[in-house]
Amino acid sequence: MIRVCIVCEGQTEVEFVKSCLAPYLLASQVQAFPSLLQSPSGNHRGGRVTVERLARFMSHQYHQTDRITTLVDFYGFQDRDGLSRAQLEAAIRAGVATTPGYDPRFVLPYVQMYEFEGLLFSDPEQFAWVEDGWNEQVKQQLTAVSAAFASPEDINNSSETAPSKRILRIFPEGSYSKTEHGPLIAESIGIDTIRVKCPAFSEWVGQLQAWGRPA
Repeated sequence: MIRVCIVCEGQTEVEFVKSCLAPYLLASQVQAFPSLLQSPSGNHRGGRVTVERLARFMSHQYHQTDRITTLVDFYGFQDRDGLSRAQLEAAIRAGVATTPGYDPRFVLPYVQMYEFEGLLFSDPEQFAWVEDGWNEQVKQQLTAVSAAFASPEDINNSSETAPSKRILRIFPEGSYSKTEHGPLIAESIGIDTIRVKCPAFSEWVGQLQAWGRPA
């Protein structure tokens, strides 16, 4: 069994790893566990992700696990400055590469396009878990968003059109809770369905599975 640390930027991602991803990976002999990104002082600041902060935290965690990866939103990076997902991942890897004993085979930076909430559009009907706000109109609006893009990972990022902002606009105010409903919806959808709809996510999960499978 290979122990894999998944560095998460927020509590929603932590719960997703615990309830959805970790059980899924066990069949591949991968024991995945989340680690919440923290500041050097040890406090979780949430949302203010930078390449330097992430790489430093991964370096601190590097020798406490067999493998290490990330689950952070592209949208949340404070210093992306026009960088692509691949460029951000390369920059994170370069930062971790200064760690004593670093082995590139054991490190896999992953940035989710555009944010975790995009994955939930893999099956809009599972938003029914938001019981207080669910109705036919909400269902139609969520389905329309999903149908407008080739993949949930293509739902664009801006202050107005990011997946999370769309969800909050569609549901009645206060009815959708990211930390409460996000992992529940993802668990109901299932990793296999999300993988079919989200190719970058699927590739990442496949790489995690490969870590646990014998050569």
